[in-house]
Amino acid sequence: MIETSRLVLEPLDQDALRAVAGGERTGRAWHAEFPVEDDRDAARMTLRHLDPVFGCLAVVERGSGNAVGTIGFFGPPDERGAVVVGYGLVPSARGQGYATEALRALVRFAFSNDQVRRIEADPDRANRASHRVLEKAGFVRGRADGDAVWYAVERAG
Repeated sequence: MIETSRLVLEPLDQDALRAVAGGERTGRAWHAEFPVEDDRDAARMTLRHLDPVFGCLAVVERGSGNAVGTIGFFGPPDERGAVVVGYGLVPSARGQGYATEALRALVRFAFSNDQVRRIEADPDRANRASHRVLEKAGFVRGRADGDAVWYAVERAG
């Protein structure tokens, strides 16, 4: 679990991942809009490549106690020490700084692991809000690849 002033990032176990993937809300502390399709995609991908450290986490709003999105890794570090991250929030939770807050916390968490040297993200070219989130979290814009623009942040030192 990763905590910030307004959020708790809670690792999703297999049961919770299956629930997110299937949109099975019964008994879950989820925002009415959660999960969106991107959350379902992240959960399905994580189920294929379960990793106890580099998986998918629910973004839980402290005030309501409800999951309002997901954030996480697309797998463990590669041979270069790079991990790829993704994140998303329900529409009504956007524009409040939650994505930036969650991403900054995830970056600190990732760099606390000696294996991680670089963190990358590839938002859609048209997703300007995600580009701003990455830049606020210290990522630097890199190459464009098809419909995506790649961003990265390197471990200091």
